[in-house]
Amino acid sequence: MNIHQVMQQSGEAFAAYGKASAAQRAVFLETIAAAIEARREALTTITHEETNLPAARLNGELTRTTGQLKMFAGLLREGSWVSAVIDTADAQRTPPKPDTRKMSVPLGPVVVFGASNFPYAFSTAGGDTASALAAGCTVVVRAHFGHPRTSALIFEAMQEAVKTCGLPPHTIQHVTTPGNETGKELVTHPLTAAVGFTGSLSGGTALMRYASERAAPVPVFAEMSSINPVLLLPGKLKEDAPGLARKLAASITLGMGQFCTNPGLIIAVEGEGLELFKDSLADEIRKFAPQPMLHEGITRNYETRTAAVAVLDAVRPVVENVAMIQTVEAKDFMEDTLLREEIFGPYSLIVQCHDAEEMQQVLNSVQGQLTATLMATGEDLHQHADLLENCTRIAGRVIINEVPTGVEVCAGMVHGGPFPATSDPRFTSVGTSAIQRWVRPVCYQNFPDQLLPEALQNANPLRIWRTVNNEWTNT
Repeated sequence: MNIHQVMQQSGEAFAAYGKASAAQRAVFLETIAAAIEARREALTTITHEETNLPAARLNGELTRTTGQLKMFAGLLREGSWVSAVIDTADAQRTPPKPDTRKMSVPLGPVVVFGASNFPYAFSTAGGDTASALAAGCTVVVRAHFGHPRTSALIFEAMQEAVKTCGLPPHTIQHVTTPGNETGKELVTHPLTAAVGFTGSLSGGTALMRYASERAAPVPVFAEMSSINPVLLLPGKLKEDAPGLARKLAASITLGMGQFCTNPGLIIAVEGEGLELFKDSLADEIRKFAPQPMLHEGITRNYETRTAAVAVLDAVRPVVENVAMIQTVEAKDFMEDTLLREEIFGPYSLIVQCHDAEEMQQVLNSVQGQLTATLMATGEDLHQHADLLENCTRIAGRVIINEVPTGVEVCAGMVHGGPFPATSDPRFTSVGTSAIQRWVRPVCYQNFPDQLLPEALQNANPLRIWRTVNNEWTNT
Protein backbone atom coordinates (compact mmCIF):
# COMPACT_ATOMS: atom_id res chain seq x y z
CA MET A 1 0.00 0.00 0.00
CA ASN A 2 1.32 3.42 -0.97
CA ILE A 3 1.32 5.42 2.29
CA HIS A 4 2.05 8.69 0.51
CA GLN A 5 -1.07 8.23 -1.59
CA VAL A 6 -3.13 7.29 1.46
CA MET A 7 -2.10 10.44 3.31
CA GLN A 8 -2.66 12.63 0.25
CA GLN A 9 -6.18 11.22 -0.02
CA SER A 10 -6.75 11.87 3.67
CA GLY A 11 -5.58 15.46 3.27
CA GLU A 12 -7.89 16.02 0.31
CA ALA A 13 -10.83 14.52 2.18
CA PHE A 14 -10.08 16.71 5.22
CA ALA A 15 -10.42 19.84 3.08
CA ALA A 16 -14.11 18.95 2.73
CA TYR A 17 -14.88 16.89 5.85
CA GLY A 18 -13.27 19.45 8.15
CA LYS A 19 -15.93 21.93 6.99
CA ALA A 20 -18.87 19.59 7.58
CA SER A 21 -21.29 20.90 10.18
CA ALA A 22 -21.49 19.42 13.65
CA ALA A 23 -24.96 18.12 12.77
CA GLN A 24 -23.62 16.33 9.68
CA ARG A 25 -20.82 14.73 11.67
CA ALA A 26 -23.26 13.65 14.38
CA VAL A 27 -25.43 11.85 11.82
CA PHE A 28 -22.31 10.25 10.35
CA LEU A 29 -21.24 8.83 13.73
CA GLU A 30 -24.72 7.47 14.36
CA THR A 31 -24.75 5.91 10.90
CA ILE A 32 -21.44 4.15 11.65
CA ALA A 33 -22.92 2.83 14.89
CA ALA A 34 -25.96 1.47 13.05
CA ALA A 35 -23.81 -0.17 10.37
CA ILE A 36 -21.67 -1.87 13.01
CA GLU A 37 -24.75 -3.00 14.93
CA ALA A 38 -26.14 -4.56 11.73
CA ARG A 39 -23.02 -6.75 11.61
CA ARG A 40 -23.08 -7.75 15.29
CA GLU A 41 -23.53 -11.49 14.77
CA ALA A 42 -20.89 -11.75 12.06
CA LEU A 43 -18.48 -9.59 14.03
CA THR A 44 -18.71 -11.45 17.31
CA THR A 45 -18.26 -14.78 15.51
CA ILE A 46 -15.17 -13.63 13.62
CA THR A 47 -13.63 -11.79 16.58
CA HIS A 48 -14.03 -14.81 18.85
CA GLU A 49 -12.13 -16.90 16.30
CA GLU A 50 -9.35 -14.30 16.09
CA THR A 51 -8.94 -13.32 19.76
CA ASN A 52 -10.31 -16.13 21.97
CA LEU A 53 -12.54 -13.55 23.70
CA PRO A 54 -15.92 -15.00 24.78
CA ALA A 55 -19.19 -13.94 23.18
CA ALA A 56 -20.49 -12.16 26.30
CA ARG A 57 -17.38 -9.97 26.51
CA LEU A 58 -17.49 -9.22 22.77
CA ASN A 59 -21.17 -8.29 22.78
CA GLY A 60 -20.61 -5.98 25.73
CA GLU A 61 -17.63 -4.34 24.08
CA LEU A 62 -19.48 -3.91 20.79
CA THR A 63 -22.30 -2.15 22.64
CA ARG A 64 -19.74 0.09 24.32
CA THR A 65 -18.26 0.91 20.89
CA THR A 66 -21.55 1.89 19.28
CA GLY A 67 -22.47 3.72 22.47
CA GLN A 68 -19.40 5.93 22.40
CA LEU A 69 -20.04 6.78 18.73
CA LYS A 70 -23.52 7.93 19.76
CA MET A 71 -22.06 9.74 22.78
CA PHE A 72 -19.85 11.87 20.55
CA ALA A 73 -22.83 12.54 18.27
CA GLY A 74 -24.64 13.94 21.29
CA LEU A 75 -21.61 16.02 22.22
CA LEU A 76 -21.53 17.54 18.74
CA ARG A 77 -25.17 18.58 18.99
CA GLU A 78 -24.64 20.07 22.46
CA GLY A 79 -21.76 22.15 21.14
CA SER A 80 -19.85 23.39 24.18
CA TRP A 81 -16.82 21.18 23.29
CA VAL A 82 -15.60 23.87 20.85
CA SER A 83 -14.91 26.13 23.88
CA ALA A 84 -16.33 29.14 22.09
CA VAL A 85 -15.42 32.53 23.58
CA ILE A 86 -16.76 35.90 22.43
CA ASP A 87 -14.72 38.78 23.78
CA THR A 88 -16.43 41.93 22.48
CA ALA A 89 -14.80 45.19 21.45
CA ASP A 90 -14.57 48.29 23.60
CA ALA A 91 -14.00 51.39 21.49
CA GLN A 92 -14.02 53.64 24.58
CA ARG A 93 -10.95 52.02 26.06
CA THR A 94 -7.46 53.48 25.47
CA PRO A 95 -6.11 51.88 23.39
CA PRO A 96 -9.36 50.53 21.88
CA LYS A 97 -10.05 46.90 22.65
CA PRO A 98 -10.62 44.74 19.53
CA ASP A 99 -13.34 42.15 19.05
CA THR A 100 -11.73 38.73 19.54
CA ARG A 101 -13.50 35.39 19.31
CA LYS A 102 -11.97 31.98 19.90
CA MET A 103 -12.96 28.36 19.27
CA SER A 104 -11.44 24.95 18.63
CA VAL A 105 -10.93 23.68 15.08
CA PRO A 106 -9.82 20.23 13.83
CA LEU A 107 -6.10 19.51 13.47
CA GLY A 108 -6.19 17.58 10.19
CA PRO A 109 -5.61 13.94 9.17
CA VAL A 110 -5.17 11.66 12.20
CA VAL A 111 -3.42 8.27 12.23
CA VAL A 112 -4.93 5.74 14.65
CA PHE A 113 -3.14 2.52 15.60
CA GLY A 114 -5.63 -0.19 16.53
CA ALA A 115 -5.14 -1.95 19.89
CA SER A 116 -5.12 -5.72 20.41
CA ASN A 117 -6.93 -6.07 23.74
CA PHE A 118 -10.09 -4.17 22.72
CA PRO A 119 -10.77 -5.21 19.10
CA TYR A 120 -13.83 -2.95 18.94
CA ALA A 121 -13.62 -0.20 21.57
CA PHE A 122 -9.93 0.73 21.08
CA SER A 123 -9.39 -0.39 17.53
CA THR A 124 -10.70 0.46 14.05
CA ALA A 125 -13.88 2.29 15.10
CA GLY A 126 -12.85 2.75 18.73
CA GLY A 127 -12.57 5.81 20.91
CA ASP A 128 -9.62 7.40 19.09
CA THR A 129 -11.34 7.13 15.71
CA ALA A 130 -14.74 8.20 17.04
CA SER A 131 -13.38 11.29 18.81
CA ALA A 132 -11.19 12.29 15.86
CA LEU A 133 -14.10 12.03 13.42
CA ALA A 134 -16.26 14.00 15.86
CA ALA A 135 -13.63 16.75 15.92
CA GLY A 136 -13.77 17.01 12.12
CA CYS A 137 -10.53 15.14 11.38
CA THR A 138 -10.16 12.50 8.71
CA VAL A 139 -8.73 9.19 9.99
CA VAL A 140 -6.24 6.64 8.69
CA VAL A 141 -6.49 3.43 10.73
CA ARG A 142 -3.51 1.11 11.03
CA ALA A 143 -5.19 -2.26 11.56
CA HIS A 144 -3.89 -4.49 14.34
CA PHE A 145 -2.45 -7.81 13.18
CA GLY A 146 -4.22 -9.65 16.01
CA HIS A 147 -7.70 -9.30 14.48
CA PRO A 148 -7.40 -8.46 10.76
CA ARG A 149 -10.78 -9.88 9.70
CA THR A 150 -12.54 -8.02 12.49
CA SER A 151 -10.87 -4.79 11.47
CA ALA A 152 -11.80 -5.31 7.81
CA LEU A 153 -15.47 -5.91 8.64
CA ILE A 154 -15.61 -2.82 10.89
CA PHE A 155 -14.01 -0.77 8.12
CA GLU A 156 -16.62 -2.09 5.70
CA ALA A 157 -19.33 -0.77 8.02
CA MET A 158 -17.61 2.61 8.25
CA GLN A 159 -17.26 2.88 4.48
CA GLU A 160 -20.94 2.12 4.13
CA ALA A 161 -21.67 5.03 6.48
CA VAL A 162 -19.36 7.32 4.48
CA LYS A 163 -21.30 6.53 1.31
CA THR A 164 -24.71 6.81 3.00
CA CYS A 165 -23.85 10.25 4.38
CA GLY A 166 -22.39 11.52 1.09
CA LEU A 167 -18.98 12.27 2.60
CA PRO A 168 -15.60 12.21 0.80
CA PRO A 169 -14.71 8.55 0.07
CA HIS A 170 -11.36 8.82 1.88
CA THR A 171 -12.75 10.30 5.11
CA ILE A 172 -11.65 7.01 6.69
CA GLN A 173 -8.91 4.73 5.31
CA HIS A 174 -7.64 1.33 6.38
CA VAL A 175 -3.97 0.37 6.24
CA THR A 176 -3.19 -3.33 6.62
CA THR A 177 0.44 -3.42 5.48
CA PRO A 178 2.51 -5.12 8.21
CA GLY A 179 5.84 -3.98 9.66
CA ASN A 180 7.27 -1.17 11.77
CA GLU A 181 8.32 0.77 8.70
CA THR A 182 4.69 1.25 7.71
CA GLY A 183 3.92 2.73 11.12
CA LYS A 184 6.93 5.01 10.90
CA GLU A 185 5.96 6.16 7.43
CA LEU A 186 2.44 7.02 8.62
CA VAL A 187 3.69 9.05 11.59
CA THR A 188 6.39 10.92 9.68
CA HIS A 189 4.30 11.81 6.63
CA PRO A 190 4.03 15.62 6.35
CA LEU A 191 0.22 15.52 6.15
CA THR A 192 -0.22 13.60 9.40
CA ALA A 193 -1.49 16.05 12.02
CA ALA A 194 -1.70 13.78 15.09
CA VAL A 195 -1.42 10.14 16.17
CA GLY A 196 -3.47 7.93 18.50
CA PHE A 197 -1.97 4.75 19.96
CA THR A 198 -2.79 2.15 22.62
CA GLY A 199 -0.20 -0.52 23.25
CA SER A 200 3.24 -1.24 24.64
CA LEU A 201 5.69 1.25 26.12
CA SER A 202 8.27 0.39 23.46
CA GLY A 203 5.78 0.88 20.64
CA GLY A 204 4.44 4.16 22.01
CA THR A 205 7.85 5.69 22.68
CA ALA A 206 8.99 4.71 19.17
CA LEU A 207 6.05 6.62 17.68
CA MET A 208 6.78 9.57 19.95
CA ARG A 209 10.38 9.58 18.73
CA TYR A 210 9.33 9.47 15.06
CA ALA A 211 6.92 12.37 15.59
CA SER A 212 9.47 14.50 17.45
CA GLU A 213 12.10 14.03 14.75
CA ARG A 214 9.87 15.40 11.99
CA ALA A 215 10.61 18.81 10.50
CA ALA A 216 7.26 19.83 11.98
CA PRO A 217 6.63 17.69 15.09
CA VAL A 218 3.07 16.48 15.76
CA PRO A 219 1.40 15.23 18.95
CA VAL A 220 1.26 11.51 19.71
CA PHE A 221 -1.43 10.55 22.19
CA ALA A 222 -0.17 7.19 23.40
CA GLU A 223 -1.48 5.01 26.21
CA MET A 224 1.40 2.69 27.10
CA SER A 225 2.14 1.28 30.54
CA SER A 226 0.54 1.15 33.98
CA ILE A 227 0.71 -1.17 37.00
CA ASN A 228 -2.20 0.56 38.75
CA PRO A 229 -1.21 0.42 42.44
CA VAL A 230 -3.81 -0.63 44.99
CA LEU A 231 -3.19 0.47 48.59
CA LEU A 232 -4.75 -1.69 51.29
CA LEU A 233 -4.96 0.60 54.30
CA PRO A 234 -4.85 -0.95 57.79
CA GLY A 235 -8.42 -0.31 58.91
CA LYS A 236 -9.96 -1.72 55.76
CA LEU A 237 -7.62 -4.70 55.77
CA LYS A 238 -8.61 -5.51 59.37
CA GLU A 239 -12.29 -4.98 58.59
CA ASP A 240 -12.63 -7.15 55.47
CA ALA A 241 -9.50 -8.92 54.20
CA PRO A 242 -11.48 -11.80 52.57
CA GLY A 243 -13.82 -9.36 50.82
CA LEU A 244 -10.88 -7.38 49.43
CA ALA A 245 -9.34 -10.64 48.22
CA ARG A 246 -12.52 -11.56 46.33
CA LYS A 247 -12.70 -8.16 44.64
CA LEU A 248 -9.07 -8.11 43.62
CA ALA A 249 -8.97 -11.74 42.47
CA ALA A 250 -11.84 -11.03 40.08
CA SER A 251 -10.12 -7.88 38.83
CA ILE A 252 -6.70 -9.52 38.35
CA THR A 253 -8.16 -12.43 36.35
CA LEU A 254 -10.74 -10.45 34.37
CA GLY A 255 -10.11 -11.10 30.69
CA MET A 256 -6.95 -12.99 31.64
CA GLY A 257 -5.53 -9.75 32.99
CA GLN A 258 -5.38 -8.20 29.51
CA PHE A 259 -6.56 -4.76 30.60
CA CYS A 260 -4.48 -1.62 30.89
CA THR A 261 -6.12 -1.04 34.29
CA ASN A 262 -5.26 -4.49 35.71
CA PRO A 263 -4.21 -4.12 39.40
CA GLY A 264 -0.58 -5.20 38.99
CA LEU A 265 0.67 -3.80 42.30
CA ILE A 266 -0.81 -4.23 45.77
CA ILE A 267 0.76 -2.28 48.68
CA ALA A 268 0.02 -3.02 52.33
CA VAL A 269 1.49 -3.02 55.84
CA GLU A 270 2.61 -6.44 57.05
CA GLY A 271 0.66 -8.18 59.80
CA GLU A 272 -2.23 -10.56 60.44
CA GLY A 273 -4.58 -8.67 58.15
CA LEU A 274 -2.19 -8.92 55.21
CA GLU A 275 -1.53 -12.62 55.86
CA LEU A 276 -5.27 -13.31 55.87
CA PHE A 277 -5.62 -11.30 52.68
CA LYS A 278 -2.87 -13.29 50.92
CA ASP A 279 -4.36 -16.63 52.00
CA SER A 280 -7.82 -15.53 50.86
CA LEU A 281 -6.49 -14.17 47.57
CA ALA A 282 -4.75 -17.49 46.87
CA ASP A 283 -8.00 -19.36 47.56
CA GLU A 284 -9.96 -17.07 45.25
CA ILE A 285 -7.42 -17.27 42.43
CA ARG A 286 -7.58 -21.08 42.49
CA LYS A 287 -11.30 -20.90 41.67
CA PHE A 288 -10.73 -19.35 38.25
CA ALA A 289 -10.23 -21.42 35.12
CA PRO A 290 -7.49 -20.23 32.74
CA GLN A 291 -8.43 -19.05 29.24
CA PRO A 292 -6.30 -18.57 26.11
CA MET A 293 -4.75 -15.10 25.78
CA LEU A 294 -5.39 -12.82 22.83
CA HIS A 295 -2.55 -14.01 20.63
CA GLU A 296 0.79 -15.81 20.75
CA GLY A 297 2.81 -12.61 21.08
CA ILE A 298 1.04 -11.57 24.30
CA THR A 299 1.31 -15.11 25.69
CA ARG A 300 5.02 -15.28 24.93
CA ASN A 301 5.70 -11.87 26.45
CA TYR A 302 3.73 -12.75 29.60
CA GLU A 303 5.65 -15.99 30.07
CA THR A 304 9.00 -14.27 29.51
CA ARG A 305 8.27 -11.40 31.91
CA THR A 306 6.88 -13.56 34.72
CA ALA A 307 9.81 -15.97 34.41
CA ALA A 308 12.28 -13.10 34.72
CA VAL A 309 10.65 -11.91 37.95
CA ALA A 310 10.15 -15.38 39.42
CA VAL A 311 13.89 -16.12 39.56
CA LEU A 312 14.65 -13.07 41.71
CA ASP A 313 15.70 -14.06 45.23
CA ALA A 314 13.66 -11.30 46.84
CA VAL A 315 10.38 -12.40 45.24
CA ARG A 316 8.27 -15.16 46.79
CA PRO A 317 5.23 -16.91 45.30
CA VAL A 318 1.76 -16.60 46.79
CA VAL A 319 -0.17 -18.59 44.19
CA GLU A 320 0.10 -19.53 40.53
CA ASN A 321 -3.00 -20.83 38.81
CA VAL A 322 -4.91 -18.75 36.26
CA ALA A 323 -2.91 -15.83 37.68
CA MET A 324 0.51 -15.41 39.22
CA ILE A 325 0.60 -13.60 42.56
CA GLN A 326 3.95 -12.88 44.17
CA THR A 327 5.15 -10.91 47.17
CA VAL A 328 8.23 -8.85 47.96
CA GLU A 329 9.51 -6.68 50.80
CA ALA A 330 9.23 -2.93 50.25
CA LYS A 331 13.00 -2.37 50.43
CA ASP A 332 13.65 -4.93 47.70
CA PHE A 333 10.85 -3.55 45.55
CA MET A 334 12.31 -0.06 45.64
CA GLU A 335 15.80 -1.29 44.76
CA ASP A 336 14.84 -3.23 41.61
CA THR A 337 13.32 -1.31 38.69
CA LEU A 338 12.29 -4.58 37.00
CA LEU A 339 9.62 -5.02 39.66
CA ARG A 340 8.04 -1.67 38.73
CA GLU A 341 7.52 -2.59 35.07
CA GLU A 342 4.15 -3.68 33.71
CA ILE A 343 3.52 -7.39 33.16
CA PHE A 344 0.57 -7.49 30.77
CA GLY A 345 -1.62 -10.36 31.88
CA PRO A 346 -2.99 -11.95 35.09
CA TYR A 347 -0.18 -10.93 37.40
CA SER A 348 0.01 -8.92 40.60
CA LEU A 349 2.85 -8.21 43.03
CA ILE A 350 2.14 -7.65 46.73
CA VAL A 351 4.60 -5.25 48.38
CA GLN A 352 4.89 -5.73 52.14
CA CYS A 353 5.68 -2.56 54.09
CA HIS A 354 6.68 -2.06 57.73
CA ASP A 355 4.41 0.95 58.21
CA ALA A 356 2.45 3.70 56.45
CA GLU A 357 5.61 5.74 55.94
CA GLU A 358 7.13 2.89 53.92
CA MET A 359 3.90 2.64 51.91
CA GLN A 360 4.44 6.26 51.00
CA GLN A 361 8.02 5.54 49.94
CA VAL A 362 6.88 2.65 47.75
CA LEU A 363 4.25 4.84 46.12
CA ASN A 364 6.86 7.53 45.53
CA SER A 365 9.05 5.01 43.71
CA VAL A 366 6.53 4.24 40.96
CA GLN A 367 6.07 6.36 37.85
CA GLY A 368 2.89 7.75 36.28
CA GLN A 369 -0.19 5.53 36.33
CA LEU A 370 -3.61 5.33 34.74
CA THR A 371 -5.15 4.55 38.12
CA ALA A 372 -4.36 4.46 41.83
CA THR A 373 -6.74 2.82 44.29
CA LEU A 374 -7.21 3.09 48.04
CA MET A 375 -9.09 0.37 49.90
CA ALA A 376 -9.84 2.31 53.06
CA THR A 377 -12.28 3.11 55.84
CA GLY A 378 -13.25 6.69 56.54
CA GLU A 379 -10.79 6.74 59.42
CA ASP A 380 -8.04 5.37 57.15
CA LEU A 381 -8.59 8.22 54.72
CA HIS A 382 -8.49 10.75 57.55
CA GLN A 383 -5.27 9.36 59.01
CA HIS A 384 -3.50 8.85 55.66
CA ALA A 385 -4.45 11.96 53.69
CA ASP A 386 -0.86 12.12 52.41
CA LEU A 387 -1.29 8.79 50.62
CA LEU A 388 -4.48 10.03 48.96
CA GLU A 389 -2.71 13.20 47.86
CA ASN A 390 0.17 11.18 46.42
CA CYS A 391 -2.23 8.99 44.46
CA THR A 392 -3.62 12.12 42.84
CA ARG A 393 -0.09 13.19 41.94
CA ILE A 394 0.81 10.01 40.06
CA ALA A 395 -2.49 8.88 38.50
CA GLY A 396 -5.17 10.12 36.13
CA ARG A 397 -7.98 8.33 38.00
CA VAL A 398 -8.02 7.86 41.78
CA ILE A 399 -10.46 5.26 43.15
CA ILE A 400 -11.74 4.54 46.64
CA ASN A 401 -12.98 1.04 47.53
CA GLU A 402 -13.54 -0.20 43.98
CA VAL A 403 -11.23 -2.10 41.63
CA PRO A 404 -9.58 -0.21 38.73
CA THR A 405 -10.82 -2.50 35.95
CA GLY A 406 -14.00 -1.26 34.33
CA VAL A 407 -13.68 2.15 32.68
CA GLU A 408 -16.96 4.04 32.44
CA VAL A 409 -17.37 5.87 29.12
CA CYS A 410 -18.72 9.23 30.26
CA ALA A 411 -17.97 12.94 30.53
CA GLY A 412 -16.34 12.59 33.94
CA MET A 413 -13.84 9.87 33.01
CA VAL A 414 -10.08 10.37 32.77
CA HIS A 415 -8.24 7.51 31.10
CA GLY A 416 -4.75 8.94 31.07
CA GLY A 417 -1.95 9.81 33.43
CA PRO A 418 1.66 10.97 33.76
CA PHE A 419 4.35 9.21 31.69
CA PRO A 420 4.74 6.29 31.09
CA ALA A 421 1.01 5.68 31.51
CA THR A 422 0.47 8.07 28.61
CA SER A 423 2.49 10.44 26.51
CA ASP A 424 0.52 13.52 27.62
CA PRO A 425 -1.23 13.57 31.03
CA ARG A 426 -3.38 16.56 30.07
CA PHE A 427 -5.71 14.41 27.99
CA THR A 428 -7.95 11.35 28.24
CA SER A 429 -8.59 8.65 25.65
CA VAL A 430 -12.00 7.74 27.12
CA GLY A 431 -15.02 10.00 27.59
CA THR A 432 -16.22 13.13 25.86
CA SER A 433 -13.05 15.09 26.68
CA ALA A 434 -11.13 12.74 24.35
CA ILE A 435 -12.15 15.03 21.49
CA GLN A 436 -9.81 17.74 22.81
CA ARG A 437 -6.77 15.79 21.56
CA TRP A 438 -7.68 16.46 17.95
CA VAL A 439 -8.39 20.20 17.98
CA ARG A 440 -6.52 23.47 18.38
CA PRO A 441 -7.73 26.98 19.29
CA VAL A 442 -8.05 29.74 16.68
CA CYS A 443 -8.75 33.40 17.43
CA TYR A 444 -10.84 35.45 14.97
CA GLN A 445 -10.18 39.18 15.42
CA ASN A 446 -12.44 41.93 14.04
CA PHE A 447 -14.36 39.52 11.79
CA PRO A 448 -17.71 40.54 10.31
CA ASP A 449 -20.40 38.38 11.87
CA GLN A 450 -21.29 36.64 8.59
CA LEU A 451 -17.69 35.46 8.11
CA LEU A 452 -17.40 33.90 11.55
CA PRO A 453 -17.91 30.19 12.24
CA GLU A 454 -21.47 29.57 13.38
CA ALA A 455 -20.42 28.94 16.96
CA LEU A 456 -18.95 32.46 17.21
CA GLN A 457 -21.74 34.41 15.52
CA ASN A 458 -23.79 36.73 17.70
CA ALA A 459 -26.98 34.78 17.09
CA ASN A 460 -25.45 31.43 17.97
CA PRO A 461 -27.70 29.60 20.45
CA LEU A 462 -24.94 27.44 21.93
CA ARG A 463 -23.61 28.14 25.40
CA ILE A 464 -20.56 30.37 25.05
CA TRP A 465 -18.42 32.58 27.21
CA ARG A 466 -18.74 36.33 26.67
CA THR A 467 -17.19 39.32 28.33
CA VAL A 468 -19.66 42.01 29.26
CA ASN A 469 -18.20 45.08 30.98
CA ASN A 470 -15.01 43.07 31.45
CA GLU A 471 -16.86 40.39 33.45
CA TRP A 472 -17.26 36.78 32.31
CA THR A 473 -20.75 35.39 31.75
CA ASN A 474 -21.81 31.99 30.42
CA THR A 475 -24.75 32.31 28.00
